[in-house]
Amino acid sequence: MPTEAPDATEATALLARVPYGRLAATLRALPFVAPARHVVLPGALLLRMHAGLGYHRACSGTVVAYGADNLTPASAEQAAGSFWSVQCIGTATIVRPPGEERALFGPTPPSADGEPFEPVYLRLVPELTTVHRFGPSSDNSGERHGQHVASTII
Repeated sequence: MPTEAPDATEATALLARVPYGRLAATLRALPFVAPARHVVLPGALLLRMHAGLGYHRACSGTVVAYGADNLTPASAEQAAGSFWSVQCIGTATIVRPPGEERALFGPTPPSADGEPFEPVYLRLVPELTTVHRFGPSSDNSGERHGQHVASTII
């Protein structure tokens, strides 16, 4: 696998800071957004969703967008005025990950929408990653507020 571009490395590091994000795709030509738990793997994101919602079937084998951010009120980074958002676009595939990868997620929630949580996993190999930063620059590189950075991971 090729070495990640510096911006893709930044996106990976940011995604590793938060456990949840949102998966965006289409179902019968209508857009939907679904919550998902993620872990960062070399060259891919592994997503865990509730099978009972059925969203995974619409995503498998299709191009999807996955986004995560630190835009929650309790974020320590927000207290410092530093906000970020990462979006990955790539093809998702339903997988049955090995036990060591499943263990990275920690315990499953007991339920989703009142029914027992049944995990299903998608592997997303990002082909394009976008990082948006808002707030003061964290370095002396001249980064502007709200700078948009896009890079190809693979």
